[in-house]
Amino acid sequence: MDENSAVIAKILREQEEEDRQINQNSNRNENKDSPGWQTVSYPKRHKKQLKAQQVISSSDLHLNGIVSANLHVFRSVELHAEERRQRVLEAQAAAASIAGVSDHAGRSKRNSDDEDDSDAEAPVENGGEEVKKVKLKKPKKPKLTVAEAAEKIDAADLSAFLADITVSYESQQDIQLMRFADYFGRAFASVGAAQFPWLKIFKESSVEKLVDIPICHLSEDVFRTSVDWLNQRSLESLGTFVLWSTDAIFADLASHLGAASKGSKKGALPVSSKSQVAIFLVLAMVLRRKPDVLVSVMPNLKENPKYQGQDKLPVITWIISQASQGDLTVGLYMWVHVVLPLLNGKSCNPQFMDLILQSGERILASPKARPILLNGAVRKGERLVPPSALEVLIRVTFPAPSARLKATERFEAVYPTLKEVALAGVPGSNALKQVSLQIMKFAIKAAGEGISDLCNEASSIFIWCLTQNSECYRLWEKLYLEHLDASVVVLKKLSHELKIHSFEHSTLEPVRETLKIFRQKNETAMTEENDVSRKALLKEADKHCKAILGRVLKGHGCLKFAVFASILALGAAVASQNIQNWDLKKLAELFNISQNL
Repeated sequence: MDENSAVIAKILREQEEEDRQINQNSNRNENKDSPGWQTVSYPKRHKKQLKAQQVISSSDLHLNGIVSANLHVFRSVELHAEERRQRVLEAQAAAASIAGVSDHAGRSKRNSDDEDDSDAEAPVENGGEEVKKVKLKKPKKPKLTVAEAAEKIDAADLSAFLADITVSYESQQDIQLMRFADYFGRAFASVGAAQFPWLKIFKESSVEKLVDIPICHLSEDVFRTSVDWLNQRSLESLGTFVLWSTDAIFADLASHLGAASKGSKKGALPVSSKSQVAIFLVLAMVLRRKPDVLVSVMPNLKENPKYQGQDKLPVITWIISQASQGDLTVGLYMWVHVVLPLLNGKSCNPQFMDLILQSGERILASPKARPILLNGAVRKGERLVPPSALEVLIRVTFPAPSARLKATERFEAVYPTLKEVALAGVPGSNALKQVSLQIMKFAIKAAGEGISDLCNEASSIFIWCLTQNSECYRLWEKLYLEHLDASVVVLKKLSHELKIHSFEHSTLEPVRETLKIFRQKNETAMTEENDVSRKALLKEADKHCKAILGRVLKGHGCLKFAVFASILALGAAVASQNIQNWDLKKLAELFNISQNL
């Protein structure tokens, strides 16, 4: 019996040692964080080995002289050990399955750049079931409207931020402006394309409504803090910033148009960059506070192809409208020099023309626009409405009857004020004399085109040029026969409507001399001309020259009579002061009046 106890004790120790090793292996598999070598067990094979060991153990017992009847002594121990071993093996198999799933998931994560990829699947060893990775959805940030995002901007926080970047980048104003834009970019980061579909807004809204988009959502304190800080930046740095902002807007425009041309899904909106609203906002504030910046970058806007095209016109008119809010003269200057010339283009369709007109109409409809524009008709040596712009305006306002459009009446409404600004200036000044010479060159061409309204307006402007500069008579003498049709129109208008008092006394002499030269030219040309129609024009021109000369000579006689009447009145006034010592000759000399007058 002692021998049996020793054998049982030995078997129990061996079983405990085996159980301890199995448990250690199982714990190691469960605690592994990274994939590696794993211990794989096969339950069926282990059972076969267990049966073989039981047979061998039984044989050994017989060989040692132990009776088989005594085997029931070990039966309970063996059953208990076998149950424990089975539980350990099952735990080990489960641990191996979990480790295999982790290994597959790790490889899937390393091979994918998208966290939202399809669910990862991994086969479980030892006949286990497949385990699927649960797809986790990121919580979406709530989208805000422009008004809601603008309301969250704190003026005090903005002021502190601006003070900080002003010190940090003291000598780098370009960086300061970029940080300024970035501040608003973060403030409007939650505003998506659906909340600010700017391209759609620009297409569907009038210029009047577009002016305040999106700046109308900004509080007065934030706006004032921003523009006061911008006012301290240099014109050069602001000019660079304006071009950068415009480029960013046109880049976003190109992405919209590119997506549309590639047949993007109907109704799908491109994702707006987080600073898209901010770019419009900061650009508007710069232009309203420092409108002169736009004049400094005007050559880029006029000459660089990337700023040209019908698709870009809504943005350009919006930019000009922002500058008009700060300075009306800058707005008109930019409209005349950048937008108005586009009317000469072949691709100017009614929609295009309507947008140009809206922009100009809004400037002229501003409170006190006329006196402001007339006072600023000449800006830093440059005219708001130069002669070339006046020519464009005349032609679109007075087209041929067959070419009239719905927009023609709108041009007729704005033309008088624009013409006034074009002809404004100090009478007799060198600047106005030069302008009159330039205007006269295209006026004489327009007067001879045979369009009734255009001829009438052009001849009126031509006569205005004559009253401003005596050199215009010399120019007319050179152009007379070349533009005989136009000269006849002007002479006819002078003959029927001329009032002598509308001319300065000093201009009567050039009129008389020029008409005499015309009569000589008419006489010579009629002897050499074989064209019947042209001879008829020469005869008509000569008829009007005679009529005008008669009026000029009559007016000249009236002037002489008025002068002598003044002299006699003066003589009567001084009669008590020894009138005998005065005679008409001396009085005439006193007033520098020639006896030939």
